[in-house]
Amino acid sequence: MAGSSGVRREVPAVEDTVSSAAREQQDESAAGGDGRHGGRRGAGREPDRGPDRKGRRRRALRWSATVLAVVIFGGAGAGYLYYEHLNSNIKHDDLNIGDAKDRAADTKANSAGQTALNILLIGSDARDTAENQKLGGAKYDFGGPPLADVQMLLHISADRSNMSVVSMPRDTLLDIPKCTDPDDGTSYGALRNEMTNVSLGRGGPGCTVATWEKLTDIHIDHFMMIDFSGVVSMADAIGGVPVCVDANVYSHTSSGKGSGLKLAEGTHSVKGEQALQWLRTRYGFEDDTDLARAKAQHMYMNSMVRELRASAKLTNPNKLRKLAEAATKAITVDDGLDTITKMYNLAGELQKVPTDRITMTTMPNRYQGSRVVPTEDAKQVFRLVREDIALDGKDAKKVTASPSPTVTDAAAANDKIAVQVHNGTSSSTLAAVRGRATSVTQVLTGKGFTEAVADTSPSTAVAATVVRYPSADLEGDALAVARALGIPTGQVKKSTAVSGVTVVVGADWRSGTAYKAPAKDDTTPDTAGAINASDTSQCMHVDPNYTW
Repeated sequence: MAGSSGVRREVPAVEDTVSSAAREQQDESAAGGDGRHGGRRGAGREPDRGPDRKGRRRRALRWSATVLAVVIFGGAGAGYLYYEHLNSNIKHDDLNIGDAKDRAADTKANSAGQTALNILLIGSDARDTAENQKLGGAKYDFGGPPLADVQMLLHISADRSNMSVVSMPRDTLLDIPKCTDPDDGTSYGALRNEMTNVSLGRGGPGCTVATWEKLTDIHIDHFMMIDFSGVVSMADAIGGVPVCVDANVYSHTSSGKGSGLKLAEGTHSVKGEQALQWLRTRYGFEDDTDLARAKAQHMYMNSMVRELRASAKLTNPNKLRKLAEAATKAITVDDGLDTITKMYNLAGELQKVPTDRITMTTMPNRYQGSRVVPTEDAKQVFRLVREDIALDGKDAKKVTASPSPTVTDAAAANDKIAVQVHNGTSSSTLAAVRGRATSVTQVLTGKGFTEAVADTSPSTAVAATVVRYPSADLEGDALAVARALGIPTGQVKKSTAVSGVTVVVGADWRSGTAYKAPAKDDTTPDTAGAINASDTSQCMHVDPNYTW
């Protein structure tokens, strides 16, 4: 699907650079270029002679950072050539095609009115063209359902001071929600204990987004997807990126497996097909698993950030034009990024994050057979992202989520709010506290919630106490109940699993009449393997079985 070609006037820097690129394109045509863009609207626009040379240089530098910011995280183009031409390059699709019940709530702004951004990067292994088939191999897979073999969540903090990236190994087993293909209406039923990468073939990238939201309860604002040929074209347009191996490596097995990457010990600049080989290498790095591949991908991305931000290669308007062409052809985005203006605005947010506050991590996991599953540490990482806590541990005292969120529904009088209280105090080591739902119900009744009743169904195991409500019209009532019991607003959740306001008394509140929120550990688990983008010492360890 092609994006809209509408031009908005509120981004003057984009239009100024468009004019500059158009003039350069005319110069190329006069010197013997093919002139394909010569008749496109805007190519003959009268040059803007107002700004001086210094001002134009500032714009070029600003564009360097802007294009870089999007390119380094999935290959977007903050276009500067021709709006209509670049917009027509952009392929876009629905953001989330899962059921409403599996979606995360929108990210709330903090008390300063700032909102975090979450972007899912997807690397597709589709063998849907001759070029992708050649690059990806596996002839028997040609034309088959694509797999999301690379999945990375980018979290840009609300104050834009830091960025955290979480990779999910493609071999992760999890529950995939029901998804509906937006093009033909095909419905794909929910799956249990399935590899996460199959989500892409169940209606498109919107199903991969739905899978992440179901697992993490993190609202995803955008996605960017790229395939094999897109990686190669982007890597060529960007130029060489330094990578390091601690020994000679050749990723190849006697049975034909491996990426084909062959490097001597030391640091090398890789681009094009060799960059794709690096990003795909599994056999030859560390323990020959997808976890090692994710680490190599993080190193490449960090190195790209450093290389591009330190160099002047993107201040050249012609190189920027070629990069924008490659970028807009290489990726598929959600409908919220379907124009150059939207990408430009996103890039402006990304470029605010300093290099030394970018942190790459891998979802903590453990093996289950030959696959992996998320651990308790993974829940900790997802909570930190959800609560906008930097994974590099360098957060100063920051603006927290507003303790009194704005809601459209005003709470009813206490004696008019129907509340059900459920006993969820059991755990893996302790039996449920008998009569706990009744005790908390009595607390509510004493505070004027005379419609509160204890749930008589069997107790369950819930780690943290939570107040759930089914729809927006009951959010105010749920918050009123939480305040009465001392439960933080962060533990008030919308859920279609309940029919009314429901207090689930968790294993963290086994006694007493007032809830005391446990002290939170906001450190990033060591099992996340955090790597800072400014760390130049990183070098991939080579499996001795793959040296030469």
